[in-house]
Amino acid sequence: MEAIFSFIGTPFVRFMKSMENFGGFIIFQLHLLLLMFKRPWRIKQIFEQLEVIGVGTFGVIFLTALFLGLIEAVQLYQGFSKFGAESFMGYTIFISISRELAPLLAGLMVTAQAISSMSAELGTMRVTEQIDAIETLAVDSKKYLLVPRIIATTIAVPLLVLAFDFISNSSAFLMAWLALDMNPVVYQDSIKQLLHFSDIGTGVLKGLAYGYLIGSIGTYVGYHTSGGAKGVGISTTKAVVLASVTIFIADLFISIIFLALDW
Repeated sequence: MEAIFSFIGTPFVRFMKSMENFGGFIIFQLHLLLLMFKRPWRIKQIFEQLEVIGVGTFGVIFLTALFLGLIEAVQLYQGFSKFGAESFMGYTIFISISRELAPLLAGLMVTAQAISSMSAELGTMRVTEQIDAIETLAVDSKKYLLVPRIIATTIAVPLLVLAFDFISNSSAFLMAWLALDMNPVVYQDSIKQLLHFSDIGTGVLKGLAYGYLIGSIGTYVGYHTSGGAKGVGISTTKAVVLASVTIFIADLFISIIFLALDW
């Protein structure tokens, strides 16, 4: 009987604990949202984090975008050539990358490199009591440490999405033209004739949302680290997993909203 109650009760207790943690996260983010509109603005810290997140992640973004474009061109050519629809390949590649793959993969790459580092850094500061030392100097540690990181991530991810769009579509075009022997004029014309602003704007808006979400998760998890060096490792893994899963969940809901708005 005890085993039965344990089997039934354990998932319920875990669910309630998850809801409690989620509620704490929401309250914490509302507090940070208010701090964003209060002085001092910490402009220097924001630019420093923009360099770390944006410039520091550009290398992996470049490689990911480059090879994604090459793969997209090869795979779609293989399918489209069977139906004689190569003329639509350029636009199909463009919208698949700009509307979906660019924001998704850019968000995941930033999570893997920048958010993991952010969480580990804040976690180390927490367990070594550096955050407590900042508080003793009458400095709001949330305003000083967290807000600039969230703002910088929110700004950096959409910019990286645009860079991802350009690199991946350029590599796809070169692959189709030089390796697959497609007519470059036909490839470009399909994009010029069918392209809408929303095809690019959708990806940028997704990047904006992903940037805010993963920045918020990374800072929250790192800020609340406990348990010494082991706790830092756990927090880093937790931040990456939660941020990655959140990107996919947000992608679903944002895509549904855009579909409902016909945008």
